[in-house]
Amino acid sequence: MLNTRGQALVEYVLIVAIISVITISIVSYFGGYLKDSITKTSCSLVDQVYQEGEKPGEGKCVNKEK
Repeated sequence: MLNTRGQALVEYVLIVAIISVITISIVSYFGGYLKDSITKTSCSLVDQVYQEGEKPGEGKCVNKEK
């Protein structure tokens, strides 16, 4: 009888590794857009205006002009 427990463990580790690589790739690709959406939300919470940056992820909060 062959022992297949080691083979199953290796397969699970490979699946987890592939899912991790895909997740990291997606987050790094969309990271700037995610950062901008969080910044927009925080600007409204502190009563400031969102100013868009040149690239995704470079936006910032600025004081409202009076």
